[in-house]
Amino acid sequence: MSDTPPDRLSIDPDSPHFDQSLLERGVGIRFKGVERRDVEEYSISEGWVRVALGKKVDRRGKPLTIKLTGPVEAWFERPAAGAEDAAGEAPGEDDGEQG
Repeated sequence: MSDTPPDRLSIDPDSPHFDQSLLERGVGIRFKGVERRDVEEYSISEGWVRVALGKKVDRRGKPLTIKLTGPVEAWFERPAAGAEDAAGEAPGEDDGEQG
């Protein structure tokens, strides 16, 4: 698995840009130089993020969002599961043997 997040990602399961496995790793977003935790969807190449508009919801119960434009950076907060296995055991861990 790549260590760079996709160009576009959404937390809405109905979106074609939704990917549960990537979201489980945690994706950090920096928008206009400020780290944000309220991003619903982002696009790095198009330079926008969607954030919830307070507690307002549409008629289907989904949060209303607003699109903000500006520079977007994204990164994974945790390494991929395969990357951890390839690196071996973390220092200080034993293999369960008692001695």
